[in-house]
Amino acid sequence: MKVYFDNAATTAMDDRVIEAMLPFMKNHYGNPSSVHSHGREVRTAIERARKKVAELLNASPSEIFFTSGGTEADNTALVCGMESHGITHAITSPLEHHAVLHTLEVCEKKGSIKLSILDVNEQGELDLNQLEELLKANPNSLVSLMHANNEIGNLNDLERIGGLAREYGAFFHSDTVQTMGHYVHDLKNLPVDSIVAGGHKFHGPKGSGFLYVKKDKKIHPFIHGGAQERNMRGGTENVIGIIGIAKALELAYEDMAGHQSHIQQLKKHFIERLSQEIPGVEFNGMSADLDQSLYTVLNVSLPPSEANRGMLLFNLDLEGISASGGSACSSGATVGSHVLRALNHNPERDSVRFSFSRFNTTDEVDYVVRKLKELYAVEA
Repeated sequence: MKVYFDNAATTAMDDRVIEAMLPFMKNHYGNPSSVHSHGREVRTAIERARKKVAELLNASPSEIFFTSGGTEADNTALVCGMESHGITHAITSPLEHHAVLHTLEVCEKKGSIKLSILDVNEQGELDLNQLEELLKANPNSLVSLMHANNEIGNLNDLERIGGLAREYGAFFHSDTVQTMGHYVHDLKNLPVDSIVAGGHKFHGPKGSGFLYVKKDKKIHPFIHGGAQERNMRGGTENVIGIIGIAKALELAYEDMAGHQSHIQQLKKHFIERLSQEIPGVEFNGMSADLDQSLYTVLNVSLPPSEANRGMLLFNLDLEGISASGGSACSSGATVGSHVLRALNHNPERDSVRFSFSRFNTTDEVDYVVRKLKELYAVEA
């Protein structure tokens, strides 16, 4: 059996997304900046996609900018948000994706900002009292805290964080890559100034993404060289990706509650079976709390094992199981997960992130539990 449980890294494209993209690979190939009919029909399709994304998120089309993915969108929001609004102090957490953490660290090294890192406990919960104290002491800050963690699944309270940011006049950016397409985002009512998306996290194409920037928090471009994206991103648009991400988001919203119910049942079943079959199994962060974590992510901490130490992902791969040791963007690296280090995770225990999609099944969960049980039976 082949099992793909690495959906937080990337998801399989929905066939309906591919169907929506095909005409723009074969027939509608005009440059959207061209004034002739070939260009105009493609320009119309892009603006239709923008309108659809905005409609789904309860935003204005003028607030949506298509990018190459979540990383570019994060970089744009952070760098240009701080420069455009004269911000010299930023607040983030040690659990952020490197698209945020490394970007802010580079800005600090350049001397353009002072960077404050929030404390977290061993469950990965943020110290929001500390956030308020930092905001009080540093007017006109930037706050960048993700909606949900890509490794341990912890969900953050955007309403509370955004409320604090507004109270103290801060620019609030949230990396929503893991929740876009899986949770409703009502941007007219959510207190955020910018959020991001990567299409391949919700069954769309890789290399597609978008950035939302609230209309009264406008920022300058990150990529120069053209007037595309309403003068916000130079370069010929990735038309195929734009069509694909808009279709993928539309499909995600069509039955979001149904997808959540199905995936959450898989995760609940996985937690129950692992707890029954593998003595000493634990779960990192809040990932086993169905109310406080992403329904798509479960981070499993397995008991120390000489037979599997450092080899667990390899052994799972031999059994046809694809999973991750942490953030996919660090796969194959010798350094461990910065998220698990921040939680003071026991390095003697192997951790595996299993992440699910609407295409996964209960049979696949049972197969993975069975194989894990076999791998750990070697110790008996």
